[in-house]
Amino acid sequence: MADFEHDLYGIRRWGDEYFTILENGNVGLKNPSAPDNRPVDLVRVLQDLGDRGIAAPVVLRVTSYLQHQVRRLNTAFADAVATLEYQGVYRGVFPIKVNQQAEVIERIAEAGAEFNFGLEIGSKPELVIALSQKMGENALLICNGSKDSEFIRLALMSLKLGFNTILVLESPRELDLVIEHSTALGIRPQLGIRIKLTNRIGGKWSESSGDRSSFGMTTEQLIDLVDTLRAHDLLDTLILQHAHLGSQIPDIIDVRKAVGEACRFFVELRGEGAGLTHLDLGGGLGIDYTGEQKSSRNSINYTVEEYCSNIVETVKYAMEEAGEPHPCIVTESGRATVASSSMLLFNILEASHFDTAERPEIEADDHHLIRDLGEVTSYIGAGRIQECLNDATYYRGELRALFGFGRIGLRQMARGERMYQYVVGRIKSVAHETEGLSEEIETALEDHADIYHGNFSLFQSLPDSWAIGQVHPMAPVQRLNERPTRRAIISDITCDSDGKIDRFVLENGIANTLPVHPLIDGEDYFMGVFFVGAYQETLGDLHNLFGDTNVVTIELGPDGGFNLVHEIEGDTIAEVLSYVEYSPQRLFDNFRKVVEGAVSRGELSISERRAMISAYKESTGGYTYYEK
Repeated sequence: MADFEHDLYGIRRWGDEYFTILENGNVGLKNPSAPDNRPVDLVRVLQDLGDRGIAAPVVLRVTSYLQHQVRRLNTAFADAVATLEYQGVYRGVFPIKVNQQAEVIERIAEAGAEFNFGLEIGSKPELVIALSQKMGENALLICNGSKDSEFIRLALMSLKLGFNTILVLESPRELDLVIEHSTALGIRPQLGIRIKLTNRIGGKWSESSGDRSSFGMTTEQLIDLVDTLRAHDLLDTLILQHAHLGSQIPDIIDVRKAVGEACRFFVELRGEGAGLTHLDLGGGLGIDYTGEQKSSRNSINYTVEEYCSNIVETVKYAMEEAGEPHPCIVTESGRATVASSSMLLFNILEASHFDTAERPEIEADDHHLIRDLGEVTSYIGAGRIQECLNDATYYRGELRALFGFGRIGLRQMARGERMYQYVVGRIKSVAHETEGLSEEIETALEDHADIYHGNFSLFQSLPDSWAIGQVHPMAPVQRLNERPTRRAIISDITCDSDGKIDRFVLENGIANTLPVHPLIDGEDYFMGVFFVGAYQETLGDLHNLFGDTNVVTIELGPDGGFNLVHEIEGDTIAEVLSYVEYSPQRLFDNFRKVVEGAVSRGELSISERRAMISAYKESTGGYTYYEK
């Protein structure tokens, strides 16, 4: 980079495989499958989309990243199998619930066909999706979740079509339905059973593991199920054991422990006569949102290759010790497959500043506290930052108290606030050039950070940030060759105090404010939120009736260009209104009656009526987000 060499946002650490910073200061999209290719300028992509009428906010999917992750996972398992001389094979499946979007599922099926990479299903709608996909001949369809008769019948009938469908039993009730319908259809099922492990993983999803998890059977239920299958001559159809290790597991040791316990159940069930050939270890493979490479809520202490090697090794040793053949290993890696393939890109609309560079002039009738406040600037220095903050805060507090008691007026109060903002601005300038600030000073300065108002809805596009405190890497996508001189939190376009981002990934860890550049009049300032491909696209809600954003899928070209593969226009206002039971036509008819009433009363002219009707129609068909 030409002017500013520091990677404040840690892009090289958390995104080195996919992102770089170009000489012009823009974020570049690297092709991990062709690292020698020239990176694609992300700002150029945004400009190109804008020329096509596709405005921010937009979710940008990079199909090259999706293909790479599918290939990487399957290749890593294949390499581990070969290196460790494992006698079984790997058959991964993608959990549709992680991202149900048609473009994503179709790309995964296409990229995974050569690896016999299948799909995991948790509902009837997801089964309908899976049965329409073209996959490898030996790809698995793993049916988890609660199942009614309709679900079970369709899954059983799919076996007649050549699908490798396995019904994973979640409860004894489901077995009764399977027996009933398999007998009626004359179709011998392929069954799995979900067990509860006692090992609990660390991280934010620890409650999804262990014997208090929502799904799976207890040991007592396992024995009852085995006995029932034996009584119906179906024990040989129990070919898969499923155990969910957890989600976004931060520590590889937890993976090893859980796999070891799953193997014990597998060996025992084999000893009971079950025809087990597949060991499904569920989800758990995490991604490193921060690039810290450590066991923490937003990071992991292992690579994909280490994860695969540890699983294969643990299963191999457990089976050989028990004298059992090596089973087919199945994992359900969702987050690690799709998270990195999507990013949310939005423009900053405006900024709220809580300091000013312009010093207010002292006027003759100013209260002495305003003068005292202004005098703080005379002794601001690196060694007295805390003292200056204390004094400025004290004087402002006294002024506010006087205003509350009616002893100074609104104009004096406003001048005092303006002086305080000037003093804070001077303190922040000195602090910006000072190293080794105390945590107390850092926290105090964060209270004076800017608010950058972004053209997006947190609740629609980044629900995990609000609901569970998920930290996604975030950075400006341009001007990265300039030193940012301000700090900000990011507020969304909704009128909700929770609609903000105040936890950010930086090169040295997590921070409460984001380094940003001053906005330039007439120039767009774009932000990118990365690794949003898992869950975010389908968990969003219609807070303030902001709908889905525009969605674009691109493929990276070899010469620094890209191909637009697919686009979906974001929701119009009319579409969003229909989601919440309004009829756009009825709303228009009601509005027209209101306008006609105003015309009849002489309050509105005919030309004004025409303009008002036109504006209402135009708004109804428009994007729910801010439009230029």
